Amino acid sequence: MSGAKRGGGLLVAGTTSDAGKSVVTAGICRWLARQGVKVAPFKAQNMSLNSFVTLEGAEIGRAQAMQAQAARVEPTALMNPVLLKPGSDRSSQVVLLGKPVGEMSARGFFGASGPAAQPQSGAVSPGKALRGGRQEQLLGVVTDCLEQLRGTYDAVICEGAGSPAEINLRRTDIVNMGIARAARFPVVVVGDIDRGGVFASFFGTTALLSPEDQSLIAGYMVNKFRGDVSLLEPGMEMLRGLTGRATYGVLPFQHGLGIDEEDGLRVSLRGAVRESVVAPPVGEDVLRVAVCAVPLMSNFTDVDALAAEPGVVVRFVDRAEELADADLVVVPGTRGTVKALEWLRERGLADALARRAAEGRPVLGICGGFQVLGERISDEVESKAGEVDGLGLLPVRVRFEREKTLARPSGTALGEPVDGYEIHHGVAEVLGGEPFLDGCRVGSVWGTHWHGSLESDGFRRAFLREVAAAAGRRFVPAPDTSFGVLREEQLDLLGDLIEQHADTDALLKLIETGAPADLPFLPPGAP
Repeated sequence: MSGAKRGGGLLVAGTTSDAGKSVVTAGICRWLARQGVKVAPFKAQNMSLNSFVTLEGAEIGRAQAMQAQAARVEPTALMNPVLLKPGSDRSSQVVLLGKPVGEMSARGFFGASGPAAQPQSGAVSPGKALRGGRQEQLLGVVTDCLEQLRGTYDAVICEGAGSPAEINLRRTDIVNMGIARAARFPVVVVGDIDRGGVFASFFGTTALLSPEDQSLIAGYMVNKFRGDVSLLEPGMEMLRGLTGRATYGVLPFQHGLGIDEEDGLRVSLRGAVRESVVAPPVGEDVLRVAVCAVPLMSNFTDVDALAAEPGVVVRFVDRAEELADADLVVVPGTRGTVKALEWLRERGLADALARRAAEGRPVLGICGGFQVLGERISDEVESKAGEVDGLGLLPVRVRFEREKTLARPSGTALGEPVDGYEIHHGVAEVLGGEPFLDGCRVGSVWGTHWHGSLESDGFRRAFLREVAAAAGRRFVPAPDTSFGVLREEQLDLLGDLIEQHADTDALLKLIETGAPADLPFLPPGAP
């Protein structure tokens, strides 16, 4: 198969949120990379509490970092220039080109404004671009980033957000048809048939767009299909007759498929390990891990590596009694440390954690969870709550700074090398205990700001041995579990889905030459 033309591209849109845009984008990236195409992912604007730190110290969505891995390239801020991190139902932190530039309400971000000067190529200024607080002012920033990627890669596969038919937001759209129009990229709309109504969703999504937008909707892709594809073919033929557009693939429902998500409560690799017939527990016991589902939970993907271990059962909990049989409790990261602390106290989880610590039963706090376990929190930045007592399980005092720490640390713990990444406003002053990944340990309570540390295989196994010993479990970590290999297998599976179940020749033609020129208009169009 020939490589895609330099600078070509495609936008993967969806009929709804969670239709499978991230999966399809990653799958196309992996399929192209396997054909020798130099490809990059791109998402102009992402809303997620799961983020990652690139080598240049920029914060981007974890989904785009995963897609970059699928493309076999290093992730950069160009691949996700705008990241929104919700802090409440009404406001989000805006991260522009990898750096936080302020908090903004949804109305302020999506609302109307007057004209604004757009940044020139190569001269993107995050603070200036956001001035006035309006989303459309960022179109110049995201198109500049996309053009830089197009100048470096043979193909750029863009992921949309939500649905392109959100007509209330179309005027200020920079992530769906706004970016497709700016780049003249063809669009493939993905629909989740598992939810039902996929044909109506495809038709309705197209018919609600303006003629100019419809001219870029090249066709559709069905996701999560179960059963005999031949039963679906008459519907696809009728859809083509109604819309003049082809269906580029029917992707089957795949059990155990796991990738880093934008949001939600699913442990990515847990299903794959549970369904494996070749990976039973190595020791006599399983190890039960309870993750406190704190408000505004961020980077809960930290526990994926635990769930990848044979014999480790991970679940999210929100009641104190659910900690009773847990061998390890994880307090994960959060975008609202003080809010999480209040939530733990209101639900009795704080008292349960204190009892665990007194009994020598393992607790691990990561990032915001680490801060919660400390003695004192001084916060005039995130919650503006001022001085707040922590749970007092670790000798740590935390002071929130306006400047966010974004780092890719590495070190050693439990005699093993460890890599991680840091994303936090809280600065920890460690006043005692044993050193542990720039945090500390007291007895069976550990705390660190390092996300991703459990992906280091040797360290994870050493940590689980300590947990098992403290919990009195005859659990033995598997000697050969490689989280990196498991992740690569997942990405290859995504590439297989595209290669085996999509019309790859037609997709490649779209990437090279754009949307067909004779696509019909579906009334009524945008109001």
